[in-house]
Amino acid sequence: MKKLLIPLIVLAVIGFGIYNWAVGFNNTAVNLRETATKTWGDVENAYQRRNDLIGNLVKTVQGAADFEKGTLKEVIEARAKATAVNIDPSNITPEQLAKFNKAQSGLSGALSKLMVVVERYPELKANQNFLELQSQIEGTENRINVARNRFNQAVEPYNKHIKTFPNSLLAGWFKFSPMDYFKAAEGADKAPEVKFDFKK
Repeated sequence: MKKLLIPLIVLAVIGFGIYNWAVGFNNTAVNLRETATKTWGDVENAYQRRNDLIGNLVKTVQGAADFEKGTLKEVIEARAKATAVNIDPSNITPEQLAKFNKAQSGLSGALSKLMVVVERYPELKANQNFLELQSQIEGTENRINVARNRFNQAVEPYNKHIKTFPNSLLAGWFKFSPMDYFKAAEGADKAPEVKFDFKK
């Protein structure tokens, strides 16, 4: 009886250790993934703020006499495309991120073009509402950059946690897969230029 008891105790201790390791791995992975998912929400909020501001900017610009309708149309269409791309934060794939990034880059390009065209409209450059919106958009571009950086910083510990051995053995069982980092589109590593030279 004693001979059977010792192996049973050893097996119970090993089993309890494995159980604790599995529970600890799972709980930590869940917490890290939730943090990363929440920070993706912050990225989307920053982009949504920009989209809202651009909507107000378009309305302000539309009030200018003879403003280029083609330029406004590009901004409106790019904004519609950008708001149509939705990402499931619990299952962010490289393809989703690329599609999201392409849509946002298209909007940034259209916005930059709009701001260049505005140079030819002194009444817009003197419009207080326009100036305030321009300033808010500049600030929002900075918020977007900060939010993207924070998202990547939140993804890193989660990915490290599930990829390092021996945790990698459990990651598949618990269906934890690596999250992708936000990568800027090629040539889009800078916020669009939305400043004016009012000294002309």
